[in-house]
Amino acid sequence: MRPARFTLDPAFTVGAVSPRLFGSFVEHLGRCVYTGVFEPGHPTADAEGLRQDVLDLVRELGVTAVRYPGGNFVSGYKWEDSVGPVEDRPRRLDLAWRSTETNRFGLSEYIAFLKKIGPRAEPMMAVNLGTRGVAEALELQEYANHPCGTALSDLRAEHGDKDPFGIRLWCLGNEMDGPWQTGHKTAEEYGRVAAETARAMRQIDPDVELVACGSSSQAMETFAAWEATVLQETYDLVDYVSLHAYYEPLDGDVDSFLASAVDMESFIENVVATCDHVGARLKSKKKINLSFDEWNVWYMAKTQAEVSALDWPEAPRLLEDNYSVTDAVVLGSLLIALLRHADRVTVACLAQLVNVIAPIMTEPGGPAWRQTTFFPFSQASKHGRGEVLDVRVDSPTYDTAKYGEADLLHATAVRAEDGTVTVFAVNRSRTEPLPLDVALNGLDLTEVVEHSALADADPDARNTLAEPDRVVPHAVEGTALRDGGLTAVLEPLSWNVIRLA
Repeated sequence: MRPARFTLDPAFTVGAVSPRLFGSFVEHLGRCVYTGVFEPGHPTADAEGLRQDVLDLVRELGVTAVRYPGGNFVSGYKWEDSVGPVEDRPRRLDLAWRSTETNRFGLSEYIAFLKKIGPRAEPMMAVNLGTRGVAEALELQEYANHPCGTALSDLRAEHGDKDPFGIRLWCLGNEMDGPWQTGHKTAEEYGRVAAETARAMRQIDPDVELVACGSSSQAMETFAAWEATVLQETYDLVDYVSLHAYYEPLDGDVDSFLASAVDMESFIENVVATCDHVGARLKSKKKINLSFDEWNVWYMAKTQAEVSALDWPEAPRLLEDNYSVTDAVVLGSLLIALLRHADRVTVACLAQLVNVIAPIMTEPGGPAWRQTTFFPFSQASKHGRGEVLDVRVDSPTYDTAKYGEADLLHATAVRAEDGTVTVFAVNRSRTEPLPLDVALNGLDLTEVVEHSALADADPDARNTLAEPDRVVPHAVEGTALRDGGLTAVLEPLSWNVIRLA
């Protein structure tokens, strides 16, 4: 096979990587919270009931902004249920996931969880604009953020949290374009309530950062028209518009699945175009950035049957996909897509964090372990900080049923402040190694620090409770810098991290 090629030059960049690009998502869904991050009585649980084995893995994963409490859950959420003495909190029916919510884990516990992750973790709070509206959003903002001297800020202190939570980043509802959403609205209806909520929240704090709901996927019939209508109402009041996308192999079409990032990049570019069109129409110099605050591989085809069979249990096993090597390679490619658009995608949240379509799995009373998808995310979060270099690949291609001709190579590169460069690359070929030649212009690089690959002779290999370390990244030999360039061979169906110094 002929080599894939691209050139790296520090004069040609995309933009700086926002730390928030490596966010995640904790929703009251299945076992994400209960027996996931929170399990009083577990052998590793701390005094607040948080699983320390999970906390260790979350820190290793490198997540930053954590979106909470939903997701579809938020559209029936009463924030008041989640504060105060645990024994006084009410049990509620959660319409989104046909489950019973105990509210044992609530707003204060969420903030405590973030503090224990470490200083990089940041709250990203969603408000309910499905069954509630402006007044309830303001009450939550006052409870969470006002220092003292009002009924709700003093109530927070009475509940044991004297210091305000300092939530800067807020989602104005969730997937309000979706007919499945409790309180689903038309674009006009949502645009008006989002604008009024944003305007009121800025009266309390002009510096809040607000995310308006974009389309739940590019496949929605209202896609682009929804964004245009919502932004017509909210353009000067919000900072971000959201995107959500999930991918799975349909009808055994693995080749199209491996090219999922083709759709993700198209989605991003189309939303950017829509945002900029509205800005031009409004004669505004402001740029709306993108919050890709739900993305992942998710085997959705089986979800509806799972949910429909429930009879209001507590924390049922839902959406617990066990990820393969193939899934991990696709997830790595999706990370590359986000990095390639770091100039406009400045928030992104992998959905979700634990147990529910997650990189981390747990057993109640038992261990926690890393899924295959853990590794691309943790490596990107660790080494993908800095300036994204503009990568234009010249690659062999292959045919896909869904996306037509697609490149076998999907790649990006990030230059850190110290001048080191990390190349992230995926070989989409399921059968052939892919030679890679990278020309290096204006970069003072003299050694290959590491070439790590996630690949396996069995593309369906997975990490499980019985074999938690079946799949891990391994070192690749033979990658070299010579004659002003980088040469490497990417294994079939592989996620690669090549660090240069």
